[in-house]
Amino acid sequence: IAPADLSTALMLFLTTGIMMFVARVDLKYIILLFFLGVVIFAFLILIHKYAPDFVRLETWVSRISQFMDSSEVGYQVEQSKMAISNGALLGQGPGNSVMRNYLPSPYSDFVYATIIEEYGLVGGFVVLFLYILLFLRVVRLITKSKKAFGAMVALGLSLNLILQALINMAVSVDLVPVTGLPLPLVSMGGTSILFTCISLGIILSVSKFMESISNTEAQTQTSS
Repeated sequence: IAPADLSTALMLFLTTGIMMFVARVDLKYIILLFFLGVVIFAFLILIHKYAPDFVRLETWVSRISQFMDSSEVGYQVEQSKMAISNGALLGQGPGNSVMRNYLPSPYSDFVYATIIEEYGLVGGFVVLFLYILLFLRVVRLITKSKKAFGAMVALGLSLNLILQALINMAVSVDLVPVTGLPLPLVSMGGTSILFTCISLGIILSVSKFMESISNTEAQTQTSS
């Protein structure tokens, strides 16, 4: 994934590392995994010298340099900041966004800036709260799970969704370099919606399984 979409690869890599930490994998193996990631990243840079069309190194460098240099603000980030500034506290109202006509990808990569312009900081915090609430509900589910596999599946999928959402929001407010990650369940895009719904369906399946186990145990205790 990394040669074509580094941000998605890094997100999956981080999700894997967190899952290993939660699963109490020996720390030396986690460190080894991150060391392997650094080696592979260096290998991709080496490949770029011989196959420049295969690895998007120039895009990575330009986005990081724009983020690090305060005097060099990218067009996307500049328009995003203007949209957030227009939103103020309560926003311009639903459908009244002006900057969506100038902001690149206003309904996908930078949809969070459009939300803040229309619904203000209040709307932005509501969206953030909903994602945090989703993660807390999944954490509550996995703490009650008696099956390690189901718990880890739910944890991994929820982490993937929440990290993706947080990174998308961080890009809009210029906290991290620009990436191409959409906002789950909000950004326009068929593939993103499809796989997000599949992830939520698997999480609900784990929840249903836990509910069936609880009902079985309750019936057993009642009959005994």
